[in-house]
Amino acid sequence: MSPTPMSQDLAARVRRWRHDLHQIPETGLQEHRTGDYLATELEAMGVEVTRGIGGTGLVATLRRDEAGTTGRPAIALCADMDGLPLAERGDRPYRSRHDGVMHACGHDGHMAMVLGAGHVLAAEGGFTGAVHLVFQPAEEHGLGAEAMIADGLFDRFPVEAIFGLHNMPGHPAGRISTRAGALMAGEDNFEILVTGRGGHAARPQMVIDPIVVAAQIVLALQTAVSRNLDPADPAVVSCTEITTDGARNAIPGEVVIRGDTRSFTPGVRAVLEQRIREISAGISAAHGASCAVTYTHEFEPTVNEPAATVLALTAAALTVPDDQVDPDTAPWTASEDFGAFLREVPGCFALLGTGEAGAAGGTPLHSPDYDFNDDVLETGVAYFVNLVRTALPTGGPTGTPVRPEPPAPQGPR
Repeated sequence: MSPTPMSQDLAARVRRWRHDLHQIPETGLQEHRTGDYLATELEAMGVEVTRGIGGTGLVATLRRDEAGTTGRPAIALCADMDGLPLAERGDRPYRSRHDGVMHACGHDGHMAMVLGAGHVLAAEGGFTGAVHLVFQPAEEHGLGAEAMIADGLFDRFPVEAIFGLHNMPGHPAGRISTRAGALMAGEDNFEILVTGRGGHAARPQMVIDPIVVAAQIVLALQTAVSRNLDPADPAVVSCTEITTDGARNAIPGEVVIRGDTRSFTPGVRAVLEQRIREISAGISAAHGASCAVTYTHEFEPTVNEPAATVLALTAAALTVPDDQVDPDTAPWTASEDFGAFLREVPGCFALLGTGEAGAAGGTPLHSPDYDFNDDVLETGVAYFVNLVRTALPTGGPTGTPVRPEPPAPQGPR
């Protein structure tokens, strides 16, 4: 059965949703107006909405049953809700109305695409079972998924699998990319407090200089990857901040080093933590200083389950031409809160290209100049609809696959 294009009316509605949401960004666990907006639109579709899950999260449920069906298979489609504490640049008519907060990671587009899929599925069906539309708060801080899980998300809304989609500047517009196994890295944070003995900058022989100790620690930490891990195991150790309690003419008594690590497996994560602790303690002791290391797990790795990935790739092939499907994309060392969901249930996370660098949609994520490329909204809606109809087929003829209208060519900007 050939895919059929979405209506112009729905395409316009999805863009309106995206622009409306873009104007009311809220940071993690503060997404009250965003939740109000989503609930209003979903209830207008006749969809059952449950709010207050994990704080400001919500779940909308669609059900379609066939006579004689035993049980009710269910899947979830996920979109993140929060914005970033950045001041938006640009004069677009739908720019943020909340000073100092903007949707710089495309979560407005993610929500609009899931809303669009919900609209199509509520109106047309074409599936058997239950679809839970999960709108997750506080993705940027890695808090929202855990909060929803702790609030009984998968006990109250059990699913066989969960699926998500993130926009990806730098990839060709409309390309859908994913892979079985590790797609995105886990993130851990560390803080190393080095304590020496401060004093006058002109009398270094009287002190234990924690800056010298910290400098050696920063350099030595790079060996945690280069000399302790198999080169085939990707990992990153980044020291991102150094602060002291000193002054221009005073050697400090304390230095704090902060940073993060990225890795894909529990074994690599454990090696990185162990080596950060050992290197810091050893170098500090060699100089007569002391240190204390705090190491925290912030984001789980995003690891796609193989069978769910097959479903996602099947839906992608129904949505875009074959040369726009990347079934084995390279892992990415950024982190995504969706990984916490995949720790609990099978599923697949995918990337939707929004435009190559220098073209429309190519502005990097987390930039004050970023704006979601509206030309790929229909692709995301179609992908989610085709995914539901692939994962939850009807007993008779399946629902008609949908496809987006191809976007108009975009030149450099």
